[in-house]
Amino acid sequence: MRNASGFGYPIQYDIAKGVDNYTLVWEQDKTPCRQPILDAAKRLENMGCRAIAAECGYFAYFQKDVADYVDVPVFMSSLLQVPFIQQLIGPKKSVGIVCAQKRFLTPTHLENVGIDLNSNFHIAGAQDEYGCPQFDTLWDHEKRPEIPESYYDESEKDMIRICTEFVSKYPDIGAIMLECTGMQPYARAIQREIDLPIFSWGTLLDYAYSVINHREYYGHI
Repeated sequence: MRNASGFGYPIQYDIAKGVDNYTLVWEQDKTPCRQPILDAAKRLENMGCRAIAAECGYFAYFQKDVADYVDVPVFMSSLLQVPFIQQLIGPKKSVGIVCAQKRFLTPTHLENVGIDLNSNFHIAGAQDEYGCPQFDTLWDHEKRPEIPESYYDESEKDMIRICTEFVSKYPDIGAIMLECTGMQPYARAIQREIDLPIFSWGTLLDYAYSVINHREYYGHI
């Protein structure tokens, strides 16, 4: 997802210096991440970016901070879509949130993107609950080799298995929310298997672009 050619619209990147997977996800004290993230967001705004997004779903922790710091729309996490999805599927069904590591997705992350902790959702940890070795080699600092690598076909099998087991465990799931940006490439394969609406970082970015650069309408109106 770091490749801008994966999107059908212009992408500008900036790096939040000093923020990595360990400091953002694993560390309990996330205070050191705050200012570098705000600085990166401001640089993007100053470049002329019309909307700001972040690559990892755990940036949800800083949604309110960044939205208050810049004057353009902010989409820090795919999890922003959860309250919206809940309205789409109704109160009798639940949103199935598939995240990288369940143990690190705290109530603060959820509340900062508007998720009611007592509402209709379930959470599955792809790595720490169901097992996803291909993701471990990329994002688990305890298991990541010196030269990390991951195989697409194996990752796809893992993601299909995880989501299939997840919806079997919770039959009331009416839609899947893929928290991790690394899960997005497998969304179509997952959907073919479980036949449910799939939301991801990609659907969030598509929405973000549509609201800051609305399309024209042609023909008879």
